This record gives sequence, structure tokens and C-alpha cells, in this order.
Amino acid sequence: MNLKNKNVLILGLGISGVSTVKALNKLGASIIISDTKKEEELKDFLEEIDSYGAKLYLGTNDVPLEDVDLIIKSPGIPLGLPIIQKAEGLNIEVMTDIELAYRLIPENKFVAITGTNGKTTTTTLTGEFFKNAGYSCHVVGNIGVGILWEAVNSSADDIFVIETSSFQLESTKCFKPKVSLIINITPDHINWHGSYEKYIDAKKKVLINQDSEDYTVLNYDDEILRSIKNELHSNVLWFSVNNALDNGVYIDEDYIVINTGSEKIKVMPWKEIKIPGRHNLENALGSVAIGYAMGVDISTMANVLRTFEGVEHRIEYVTTIDKIKFYNDSKGTNPDASIKAVEALEGPIVLIAGGMDKGNEFDDFVKSFDRKVKALILLGETKEKIKQTAINYGFNNIYIVNDMKEAVNKSFELAKSGDEILLSPACASWDMYKSYEERGRDFKKAAFDLKEEK
Repeated sequence: MNLKNKNVLILGLGISGVSTVKALNKLGASIIISDTKKEEELKDFLEEIDSYGAKLYLGTNDVPLEDVDLIIKSPGIPLGLPIIQKAEGLNIEVMTDIELAYRLIPENKFVAITGTNGKTTTTTLTGEFFKNAGYSCHVVGNIGVGILWEAVNSSADDIFVIETSSFQLESTKCFKPKVSLIINITPDHINWHGSYEKYIDAKKKVLINQDSEDYTVLNYDDEILRSIKNELHSNVLWFSVNNALDNGVYIDEDYIVINTGSEKIKVMPWKEIKIPGRHNLENALGSVAIGYAMGVDISTMANVLRTFEGVEHRIEYVTTIDKIKFYNDSKGTNPDASIKAVEALEGPIVLIAGGMDKGNEFDDFVKSFDRKVKALILLGETKEKIKQTAINYGFNNIYIVNDMKEAVNKSFELAKSGDEILLSPACASWDMYKSYEERGRDFKKAAFDLKEEK
């Protein structure tokens, strides 16, 4: 795809936007940037691209489109935005960065990972497999690293492990990874996509263009994923925590095994995986299936699994005060993710939850407490919604707070020696924070400040 001297409009200047600016500059495009945020809010990003001579429209999306050849939108910008509707009327193609990366290097070694929960852990873990096996590997995408700058500076043998969100995938047309993985699908981002069915359709775009030269890795324990088998044209590898498989990765007594159809290969005892919880076992099995499909040595994968400590903000151990442990699970941005966090800890748990309302219900979240959660601290937009759901199920030890510092202090006041304080909001962060990372850092700061006071 030749972009030299083309006028390319970037909608949204975030991490992916900066990467896109640098890549387009190298490709010789004329760059226009539009963002509804004002200059002061974008100060750090603007400093990174100051030398590239982009034309800026800040605080507005009212941009003349007559001479625009292509639009690259930030993943979180909805397709119903008036400027996108106008672009479609002018036959201007609109895409996200992962689609453009594929167009630029179609003979790729892309590994695309998606799912409602577990994407970041699985992407990071898979990247560690390749790096430890000696490959040149770029871990990019929704994980917080823009793909385009990495793509235009890559060599033919480089591997890209891409965390792909439903926001990114919804706008793809040609995107076709060598290996795709869907870890699981549960309701999320319903307010953004408009329905659960549309959310599922967006996720399935990761595999829709794959063919007989490609691999698709799916969770056999997920009913929705089992039902799409007939839609696939690729080589399918299943993984399962609960079931023995004729072809795929599963648990056989004490071992993770790969059944190739002709032999069973033992990988390692599953209890030796360092990251805790059943959900992380699922993540590990999915990563092993990818590694197997791409020819990574079995012993290399086993060694990584024995030492990999997980990722920040995902059931991340923070500190201990008076034998009370603090865990940061700010990445728990939907009820299903937070259910997995509650299940992963031993308890008793003092749970901090609440945040931006994405249209989810919290019945299953409250049901998962199962006498393990002793107190619930709530903040953010959803605090009253979660409170009422909890009361409906007979859980009444609930406290409403205004900010994270108050939440941490109240949690410590309620906890006893041996308890665990868990931040797992079950909601997005955008009502109070710029990102789940900022929310997690605020939680950790409050915990460390409390420790210093004590």
C-alpha cells in the first residue's frame, strides 16, 4: 500500500496515534490530526510528534475532508461519529492501525489475540515464548504499544504478537493473522457496540479472513466459541481446562498436554505455572497452542510458564500491612474478569469495585462472592447499581466511598490479619480516571501511603 504524498487524517491522538504519525511520516504521507481534546490535554503526545509537521485540528472533529485520501481512527472512536459518516459518503476509507499494518506487510507473521478477558496476560506470555525461543518479536496493539511504527521498521522474519480489542477489530476488512486466538467471550462493551451480538461479531473478525494456511486457537469450554466451528476455513486448535481433546491442548491428570492427533506431548505439570488462578491456566493453554502452531520448542514454553509472573494491574500483588495482603486487579473492567479475580484468591476478601457503567449487569459478579467476600467497598458511576444488586442477593456489608484513598483506608479498617484487599472494579475506569492503569497506580499509591503511615 503506497501512501507517499497521500493526505491521511488521524482521528484521535493517543498511543496508537503517535505510532501512526511516525509511521506515516516515514512512508511519505501528508499528515492531518484531529482530536476533540484540546492542546493542554494532549501536551505529552504533541511533544512526541512536534517535528513531523502534522496539520492539527484540536478540540474539534470538524475537519474538511475534500482532499483526504485515508482516515486512520483511534480504536475507541465509534463508527457512528458524524465525521466518519461524512467520510463514507465521500468514499474515503476509514480503518484502524492493525488493518493498515496488515495492508503494509501482508506477508506477515501476525499472531492476533482477543477475548473478553485475559488478552493482556496471554499476549505478554506469548511474547515471552517467542523472545525466549530467540525470535525477533514485537508485542503490540491494545496492550499499549502502537503497531504501525514497529511494522514499518520490521524485517520479514519478525513476529508480531498483537492484542486486539473489539474496537480495533470492528473496522477491519482484510486483516488476516497467521494465528488467531479467542480466549473467551462474555458480555462487554454493550453500550459501545449496541448489542451483545454485534460485540461477538466484532470479536469473530479476528478469524474471518483466515484460510487453510492459518491457525485458529479457540477455547473449547466456551459455548459461543464451540458454536462457530462451521464458520472457520483455517486449521483449528482447541484448548480446554475441563475436557480431553482429540486435537489441542488440555489438562491430562497433572499435566498440560498437546494432543497432535497421533501423539500426546507432555508440556509440564500444570501446578508449576507461576501465575495463579483457573483463568490464568486458560490463558496458559491458549498461549501453548499458539506456540505449538508456530513451532516454539516445548521446553522453552515450560520454562517461561514456570517463571512468568503476570502483568501489572491483573491480580498484581502490591504489599502486605499487618498480614493483610493488597492486590491490584484494575484490569478487571467487566464482571466476568472480576469474578475470575475473586475465584483466584483464597480469601477472606475485602473487595473494592465500581466505575463507569458499560451496560453490564452484576448478578453473576455478586453470586461469585460465595462467602469469600466479607465486605464490599463501592465507588464510581455504578456504585448504587452494584449496591442494589448485592442487597437483592442478601449481601449487605456494603460501604460507599468517594475516592480511591478513602476506599483503601476503609478496606484496611474492615480487614483482619490474613484477609486480602482486592481492587477488582468489574467496570471501566473512565468515569474517574484516564485509564485502568491510572486507577491501578492510584490504588497502589494509596496502599503504599497507608503502609508508610503505619
